[in-house]
Amino acid sequence: MTLNPPFRSLVLLAPPQARIPASFNNLHHEPRQHADLLRQAQMLRGSVYLEDGAVDRPHLVDGRHIVASDSKSWHLLVLDDARRVRGCTRYHHHPAEVQFSRLTAAESSLASCSVWGRKVRSAVEEELALSRSLDMPFVEIGGWALAEEIRGSVEALRMVLAAYAFFRILGGAVGLATATSRHSSASILRRIGGRPLQHEGLQIPSYRDHHYNCDMEMLRFYSWAPNPRYSFWISEIGAEIRSTPVITCVAPDTHPLLDYARRAYNHEETNWLAH
Repeated sequence: MTLNPPFRSLVLLAPPQARIPASFNNLHHEPRQHADLLRQAQMLRGSVYLEDGAVDRPHLVDGRHIVASDSKSWHLLVLDDARRVRGCTRYHHHPAEVQFSRLTAAESSLASCSVWGRKVRSAVEEELALSRSLDMPFVEIGGWALAEEIRGSVEALRMVLAAYAFFRILGGAVGLATATSRHSSASILRRIGGRPLQHEGLQIPSYRDHHYNCDMEMLRFYSWAPNPRYSFWISEIGAEIRSTPVITCVAPDTHPLLDYARRAYNHEETNWLAH
C-alpha cells in the first residue's frame, strides 16, 4: 500500500494563534492563499454535506459550510494536481482551561439528551482532565469531507494517520472526534485507534444527531496509542508532514523550544507507558 497517491498532495493551514515548531520546514506566509484554500475547503464541505442531506441549502453561505472554529483551527487539506481541495479535516486546539460548555461536543444532540447528557459531559471532562494532567492540548477533530472521486481510496486512511503524526510532532494530544457513520468515517477512526467515550465503565452509545440528520459516534483518541498495526505508516507520514507546506495568514511564529519539549515528552511518554 502506498500513502502517497500520484497527483495528490497535502497542505496545512495554520490558525493565526498557532505556535509552529521549527521542525516544519516548508512555511509560507500567504494570507490570500490561506483564505482561498479555506474557502475551497468550506465549499467542499458544503457540497458534500448538502448531497448527504446533513445540511440544507439555507445553512450554507454562498455554498460554503462555515463554523466559528474554522478561523481558530488547523486544517489538513488534500489537493489534486490542479491545486483544488478534494479533502479536508479540521483540528481545533483548545486551551488547557477550556470548559465542556465551550466544546463542539457540548452542542451535540447527545449532550442535551435527558438520559445521556450528564454522562457525556462527565466522560468528556475526564478526557479534559487527562489532557491537563499530561500537559497536552485537547483537540477536537471535525469538518471531515472527501470529494466523491477519492472516497474509498487511501486518502481517508491517510488523513487519519496524518492526524496522529501531526499531533506527535506538536508534542502529543488528547482528542475527541464526533464522527458520522456515513462513508465509513466512524469505522475508519475506530480501526486506527479511536475509542468510544466511557463513563464509570459504561460506553457512550452512538446517536442520531438532529443538527446533521445522521448517526454519529463520539470517539476519543490518544496520539501515543494508535492501533499498533499502523505505527509504521504513522512514522512514515510523519516525515512527510514535516515537509508539507504550512500556509499561514499571519507572519509565522516558530519555536525551537517546542521541538525540545516534543523530544522530552516522547522520552517521558515511553517511560510512562512502560509502567
